Amino acid sequence: MKTYYELLAVAPDVSADEIKRAFRREIAKYHPDKVQHLGKEFQDIAAEKAAALTQAYKTLTDSARRAEYDEILAAGGVPAGVATAPAPAAAAVSPEPAFERPPTSPPPPPRRAQFETERQGIDDLMRRATLVRFQNALKGEFGSYDQVSLDGFEVAVLPTPKFWSLRLPPRVLGKFVPLVDGKAVAEAWMQAAKMKKDSQRDLCVFLLGPALASATELAVAIGEQRKRPMPAGGKLVLVPVSSKDWSAHVPTDAPDVCKSLLSRLKSSS
Repeated sequence: MKTYYELLAVAPDVSADEIKRAFRREIAKYHPDKVQHLGKEFQDIAAEKAAALTQAYKTLTDSARRAEYDEILAAGGVPAGVATAPAPAAAAVSPEPAFERPPTSPPPPPRRAQFETERQGIDDLMRRATLVRFQNALKGEFGSYDQVSLDGFEVAVLPTPKFWSLRLPPRVLGKFVPLVDGKAVAEAWMQAAKMKKDSQRDLCVFLLGPALASATELAVAIGEQRKRPMPAGGKLVLVPVSSKDWSAHVPTDAPDVCKSLLSRLKSSS
């Protein structure tokens, strides 16, 4: 876990004024006005992040608490979620520090840089919330599964087969990208093909993102990839999914599990 300094993206020796400025910069990404239209998953993550930032701010701007925190950090490290003094109650968390004016106000950052910083915060929220929702759908569909690691994918699972089933459920991969287009399809396909060979299981790849290219571009890209041999064994099915409304381009030969997972994603709206 990150330390309070890492959470605020500052060096351990910065001044209190610099910590205030860093706090205002970071917490602005998670202001309720900026996430209220993104859904409950995004709002929950934003609230959690804002609470952690506020706790870091309160600790590092209090000289006594900061000294105590630094001592414990030097002795072995303290994760950002562990306070060195009693943490304020949730009801006491207040956004006021985000709007405090330091004794000497620095010039405002360029509007473009500020926009990009805020956009990055929103993109991170969307990615985290999308993956949380996808993992919840997996749990609802399979109950239990083994997690594996595969470069390029945030989610990679081997579902546990039902004892009464004669067919092994497909392996499932999940990846979030800002734009699901032909380039993203080709990249995800090549990465998925590196998975350990298993001729008894198909491979379902969910490419999730807030923006999707045209159906024609995606169909052409997937068609091109299907011409390639599949070294990972089994059939590879790639499903582009919109994380905004959970609509998807589902191949006609997609396993029923893929369709069921999409239904679970939609029903969580």
